[in-house]
Amino acid sequence: MWSWVLHRITGVAIFFFLLVHILDTALVRVSPEAYNAVIGTYQTPIMGLGEVALVGAIVFHAFNGLRIILIDFWSKGTKYQKVMFYVVIALWVITMLGFTPRHLINVFSH
Repeated sequence: MWSWVLHRITGVAIFFFLLVHILDTALVRVSPEAYNAVIGTYQTPIMGLGEVALVGAIVFHAFNGLRIILIDFWSKGTKYQKVMFYVVIALWVITMLGFTPRHLINVFSH
């Protein structure tokens, strides 16, 4: 059940990020000064932490999506669905351990 809940939450979060991203990118056509002001607000440590959360959501959603595909199309998918969930969590942790320190060093070194 947690896999289902997290997949929906990360999907909705990614959708809203994409919506905001499209809107702020479109702002460059309206007013380049306003675009620069918005982009300037994104270059803060809080937004750097938000980027970590965004990458975490995308990575989990991607790995769990592959797990769902395996459950749907592999004849033994339902038998191993719980093990595959633990694999998804392990891959997510490994990926985030590789990404987070390097990203936060860049965020907090400015």
